[in-house]
Amino acid sequence: MKHAGAFGAGREGDLSGLLREVNGWVGSLAEALGELKEETVEGADPTGAVRAGVSGTGRLRALSIDPRGLRDLDHVELAEAVQAAIVAAHLAMGERLTELVRGLPGGPDDAGDGGDPLDSFVRHVLRGE
Repeated sequence: MKHAGAFGAGREGDLSGLLREVNGWVGSLAEALGELKEETVEGADPTGAVRAGVSGTGRLRALSIDPRGLRDLDHVELAEAVQAAIVAAHLAMGERLTELVRGLPGGPDDAGDGGDPLDSFVRHVLRGE
């Protein structure tokens, strides 16, 4: 993080060192996303009658419906329950992805203030100064 921190603070830094750091971040992220792709995270509708599991890529891997829960649902309510379970699973996967990214070297927690260490440098370049 020393090279990214230097550029983020507007100081001169070692560009090749910065590129090595960025390549390390990208490699860590790619590895983490590969692991996440193999995971299945579950979510349920508010009644708990319908449960859905999604992969790290967002694909539906599992759907289970409790037969006792069907007794009180008509076809429209069942469709809404299935949709709610899938949405809950996607939200859980988003939380899992956030956890994963926070744990990576160079992730938001490594930036000190929770922001991008290169933010001020990029803004400076975009302004053309």
